[in-house]
Amino acid sequence: MIVVVAALEFHTRADRDRAIELTADVQMATRREETGCRDYCFAPDPAVPTRIQVYELWDDSPSLAAHFKHENYVKMVELLGRANIKESINQAYLVERGEPVYGPNGERKEAFFVD
Repeated sequence: MIVVVAALEFHTRADRDRAIELTADVQMATRREETGCRDYCFAPDPAVPTRIQVYELWDDSPSLAAHFKHENYVKMVELLGRANIKESINQAYLVERGEPVYGPNGERKEAFFVD
């Protein structure tokens, strides 16, 4: 599993809001159409009015690599190019194991990844 996280910084809140509006359909198309995409979300940061937080979840490296050749990616780049991005910081993480954060009854767990 690959997790992509990013922060897109804009000059103004209006620029950020425009980027969200412009890209909503492409975000949904990516989720629905691209093999290996489990989630793809560009959302406004509630604490920083000029920032979008990006979260992507991909099954594997080939799925993410294929995304960069897909028409949805090309469209996303084109749309974001119209939104006055000031800065983009991004990172991909390879996740080899996952587990729920909370127990079956909503209780907080005391430890994680303990065998």
